[in-house]
Amino acid sequence: MQQNFSNDTLVNLQEEYDKTQIQDVLDELEKELVGLLPVKTRIREIAALLLIDRLRKSLDLVSGSPGLHMSFTGSPGTGKTTVAMKMADILNRLGYIRKGHLLTVTRDDLVGQYIGHTAPKTKEVLKQAMGGVLFIDEAYYLYKADNERDYGAESIEILLQVMENQRDDLVVIFAGYKDKMDKFYESNPGLSSRVTNHVDFPDYSSEELLQIAKLMLQDQQYCFAPDADQVLLEYTSRRMKQPHFANARSIRNAIDRARMRQANRIFASGDKMLTKLDLVTIQSEDIMKSRLFSQEVNT
Repeated sequence: MQQNFSNDTLVNLQEEYDKTQIQDVLDELEKELVGLLPVKTRIREIAALLLIDRLRKSLDLVSGSPGLHMSFTGSPGTGKTTVAMKMADILNRLGYIRKGHLLTVTRDDLVGQYIGHTAPKTKEVLKQAMGGVLFIDEAYYLYKADNERDYGAESIEILLQVMENQRDDLVVIFAGYKDKMDKFYESNPGLSSRVTNHVDFPDYSSEELLQIAKLMLQDQQYCFAPDADQVLLEYTSRRMKQPHFANARSIRNAIDRARMRQANRIFASGDKMLTKLDLVTIQSEDIMKSRLFSQEVNT
């Protein structure tokens, strides 16, 4: 049946957009996170969809509510938690969740170790998350197909019920490595059908990790000596080939150790007359002393 819509109602899109102040959140996202262009683009797309849905509702245009539950896939240290926090803020400003807080949990917070323990744990977490976003990191650990006596399936069933019945008061984001998350969704069709927004977080390049390192140093009022940039790039290139590389987290650890070496270098010099430049500058040798450059695995 054809519907006729009146054209006499006008909506000022820019005015409505400004009213939500979500541009402030998107600007913060751009400022705080290096790279991740596909992720930032996807978040903007989701925000645009939700804004238009909000405008449609204001004009009594009925449509299916947009699915809000999400999947964030990628390696550790690629900004998933930070983006989840911004997403919670956006959802709150657009009126899709009451509080806008983010609760981050893992399997241990949801699954019990004996019969009757899992349901209370999961329900308590859900109670705390209500009105906001529940971020489940390494979510694939909830399901252990090789263990029939595992209680993770019970937690998943409770999550599914709440995701469906209280979707107006809670958004769930599942996160983890992409390959493992794909298998997780394959084994849980009911879960897969409720997660409509999939965002993949790419690994950082060496150049992007150098930018991140500089921002970290700037926040702590340090800086690199001119020749230290190239050394960190070489360090990053080597570290990326080692086990347990965690993108920005690994770079943060490298910076912390470089600061420690700088402090010990200054202290060992015996020179008690120091300039501010001495105290703020990370020299290339502070990075070169990493065990990684002596061919030892991990640092």
